[in-house]
Amino acid sequence: MKKYPVLFAIALLCLSLAGCWNSGPDPTREYTEDPNEIDSDGQPGMSDDYSNTNRMIWQKPELVLDRMGDIKNKVVADIGAGTGFFAFRLTPMAKKVIAIDINQNLINVIDSIRTVELSDADQNKLETRLADPDDPHLGANEADVVLLVNTYLYLGDRVEYLKNLKNGIAPGGKIIIVDVKRQRLPQGEFLPPQSIRVPQHLVEEELEQAGFQLLSSDDTSLIHQYMVVAQKKS
Repeated sequence: MKKYPVLFAIALLCLSLAGCWNSGPDPTREYTEDPNEIDSDGQPGMSDDYSNTNRMIWQKPELVLDRMGDIKNKVVADIGAGTGFFAFRLTPMAKKVIAIDINQNLINVIDSIRTVELSDADQNKLETRLADPDDPHLGANEADVVLLVNTYLYLGDRVEYLKNLKNGIAPGGKIIIVDVKRQRLPQGEFLPPQSIRVPQHLVEEELEQAGFQLLSSDDTSLIHQYMVVAQKKS
């Protein structure tokens, strides 16, 4: 199995050379609690340290992936894929993974390091796709499972986005939203300021407004995040 720390080292180097970060949703970024801190691309409280090894402790990626169930014959869309923290873990497990981001630089990072992280067979199962902030560019019923990690809080009109996204999910398909809890969290952690976090109950309500059926909602398994799982009604 490939060593994911290699992924992060190369990713950070590539992003440094690119000279800029994602201007929209990006689960490869870390945040501070200071809402007044603005970095060079205008986002509040951003830090360039999101891909450090501490993420393996608090993110618990295996637990998140377990919520998807058996995906060996499934197409998974990772929206807000960033440098591929989840996409590279999903690809060996799934039929196909579509790593979606609105930043071409991050798409280029994934394309650059896929040859290091994935076998030849798995490289053919990973597709990168540039999207728009209001449109993930999924075809009708294209994905069986959709994952959004630390991305939901950056969507504009969230209910409309979910309605659009629903068209790209196959009947009975799942959506998993993992985002930062609204409550006060331990100081010193790299997190988005409370003012921009979306409360868990609001995620649940917006999924239902968009026509999804809520399956589960968990705010205890992850240290800093909740996980909400819903299903597209057949």
